[in-house]
Amino acid sequence: MRRREFIKFLGGAAAGWPLAAHAQQSTRRRIGALMNIAENDPQSLVWASAFERGLRERGWTLGNNLQVEYRWANDENLYRRFAHELVALGPEVVLAVSGSSATALQEVTKTVPVVFMGTSDPVNRRLIASMEKPGGNVTGFVEFESSIGGKWLELLKQIAPSVSRVAVIRDPTRFAWRNLMAAIEKAAPSFNVEVNAIDARGAMEMERLITEFANSSNGGLIVTPSAFAAIFRERIIALANRLKLPAIYFSRYFVVDGGLVSYGPDTIDQFRRAAGYVDRILKGEKPADMPVQAPSKFELVLNLRAAQGIDLNIPTRFLDVADHVIR
Repeated sequence: MRRREFIKFLGGAAAGWPLAAHAQQSTRRRIGALMNIAENDPQSLVWASAFERGLRERGWTLGNNLQVEYRWANDENLYRRFAHELVALGPEVVLAVSGSSATALQEVTKTVPVVFMGTSDPVNRRLIASMEKPGGNVTGFVEFESSIGGKWLELLKQIAPSVSRVAVIRDPTRFAWRNLMAAIEKAAPSFNVEVNAIDARGAMEMERLITEFANSSNGGLIVTPSAFAAIFRERIIALANRLKLPAIYFSRYFVVDGGLVSYGPDTIDQFRRAAGYVDRILKGEKPADMPVQAPSKFELVLNLRAAQGIDLNIPTRFLDVADHVIR
């Protein structure tokens, strides 16, 4: 090819590049994700990676055929602000990680599909009409069933048989706390345990109440799900370890951060399942017809270093049934 012809060819090809780039961009689908922790929280990368991995497994590639707009929030005002921001971007579906974020999105839009996680009572929250037929633009995955409260108490007694008094850190603003507390109180007599509730209204107040509780012997701690517990988890873990209180938490990331033991749904699995619902909606299914699902995979996680730090000997049978042991 002569030089003049080559330049002419190159110029013609270059003229088509912006159109090709625009065409590629126009086929990229957009979704949103309203998370319930701060962006600088180490757990944020873990959860986002799990969600994106679930999307990749279904053929979606970020930057190629999919764009995810994240917003990171951990209080009611931010949920509302970011719900408005995300809906204004025109996403085809939004992932809502917590009941509060799902409620904030529902207040903004009745048409953009929402897939929620991290809520335990979506019917009473009026997010959905029923678990089998959600009926609107919202569906998703419940975080816990209330019966898990009794299981937490059972596991705490297995790991620390001498416990006869249990403080339960709860968030009175959460919809599900009454059912969780009722399950714990119902199970308490069979384990000869006295239950005390500690409302999560502020970090200083929580520390004072737990410290007072620990002044008497044979105490233990149950930390129930809440944004408060997630935000102040390092403080709660340090306090429980310093006061030598055997403590059970609702998620493994508390144990990874130094807590004693956790039992709850596999959060990574839940994010990947949520990605499956997002995929189905992008392919044309309606949230109204997609049943809300319960957790399918639970995990028991133990931190042996934390046990040694509070002079607790772990029964061999407990080690045998734990899914993960941090040594």
